[in-house]
Amino acid sequence: MKNRVLALVAACTTGVLALTACGSTGGGTSADGTVTLKLVAADYGDKAGNSSKAYWDDLATRFQAANPKIRIDVQVVNWNDIDKQVRTMVQSGNQPDVLQTGGYADKVADNLLYKVDDVLPVATQANLISTFATAGQVDGVQYGIPFVSSARAFFYNKALFAQAGITEAPKTWEDVRKDAELLKAKVPGITPYALPLGPEEAQGESVMWELGNGGGITGTSGGYSLDSPANVDTFRWLRSGLVDTGLTYANPAATDRKTAFADFAAGKAAMLNGHPSLIQMAKDGKVDYGVAAIPGKDGALKSTLGVADWTMAFKKNGHKEQIKRFLDFAYRKENTLKFDELYNLMPVTQDTLKEMTSSGRHKDLEPFFALLPQASFYPLGKTSWDNVSAEIKKSIGTAVKDDPARVLGDLQKKAEAAAADR
Repeated sequence: MKNRVLALVAACTTGVLALTACGSTGGGTSADGTVTLKLVAADYGDKAGNSSKAYWDDLATRFQAANPKIRIDVQVVNWNDIDKQVRTMVQSGNQPDVLQTGGYADKVADNLLYKVDDVLPVATQANLISTFATAGQVDGVQYGIPFVSSARAFFYNKALFAQAGITEAPKTWEDVRKDAELLKAKVPGITPYALPLGPEEAQGESVMWELGNGGGITGTSGGYSLDSPANVDTFRWLRSGLVDTGLTYANPAATDRKTAFADFAAGKAAMLNGHPSLIQMAKDGKVDYGVAAIPGKDGALKSTLGVADWTMAFKKNGHKEQIKRFLDFAYRKENTLKFDELYNLMPVTQDTLKEMTSSGRHKDLEPFFALLPQASFYPLGKTSWDNVSAEIKKSIGTAVKDDPARVLGDLQKKAEAAAADR
């Protein structure tokens, strides 16, 4: 997700039914009236063996069987490259018909997308969980269709905690600091708290800490508040409480989430903020882990960070009715459930949520199901958010080494400029 499982392997491939190649224009109509829809999707896998390519190819095969006059040209791209590749497609006039990725609002600003009312049947819209449907709106109109969701929680290694004599998960920042000191003293060679503020997802880690101090990305007026006193205070504490005392990585600004997750799954990190995909990684690594609410300055957070990835439909090729049929098929319970279970992600549709909470197969996700209704989201409806998020990723990590007021102040100026441009 951008707020999701890191894809380590890029996959640029067509669906088995598509006639066009990976770099094809797509969106065409053949002499017999067959329409080809170009689908570009992000890869949620972390290796070739679990690439999302297999999911989309299977879905395309089954959809074509029921809709022989619609073909799907599938292109799956890793998370590190998808935004850049989509920008190139748009600039070259080679837009997809359907895109599944991490953000939508910048495309709304450029008037590229269909409204959801145009491309999703009413019954399918009604099946979306309302908080996510609302998060897909810009100025009260929905353009983004939620695809998968996730909530963040605090993970800790029970075995390492036991070695350090720690009996429960920390609830406050001071608890985190004290526990980290015990871990450093009694379990040498590990990272007590894995703090990833590198460019992969620095915006996520930073906002989880900011929420714990009553801060965040936007203020009560809805405008950006990146340099609020609460946010500056948060980063001052991180620097003095964890970084300067050697309780995390030497350079958090150069450490990505994939490193932190891998360290936790290898038993090399004792605690961190994570999302549901870390569960399977921890199990694979034979880590006895616990999950709790994220610690805040004065107590555990009652509201956590919620993240959604999105599907959207582009207007350029004019295949509204074909897109509508494809999206209706893609959002059927058997398809959304398959993808959510494949990657241990959270649902965005009511029927899939009911299935996952009642089947008994997802006990490990219950803490996340409980947190999701109170989740706080990125300002997804702001058409400037993608640009602002990119700036946060690049530099906010330096606030735990340099002056936080200056770093956050520079980011605030860039955010205000980006908002003015949009």
